[in-house]
Amino acid sequence: MSFAGLVPTKDALFIESGDSPYANLLVTRSEDKDKEAIKKLAAALTSPEAKKFIEDKYQGSIIPAF
Repeated sequence: MSFAGLVPTKDALFIESGDSPYANLLVTRSEDKDKEAIKKLAAALTSPEAKKFIEDKYQGSIIPAF
């Protein structure tokens, strides 16, 4: 996915690193943090497959921060 035919990893003047303070986070209430569904969701969101999908689909427009 590119915008206006531009690919950030090739055309950008500057790209933030993966440790940006603006990264999206998975958050939950403290009483729910150990629920199996939350653990499964966290594992799925940070899996190698999810990382590859983000990298392939967004070509640097979105950077996996995990």
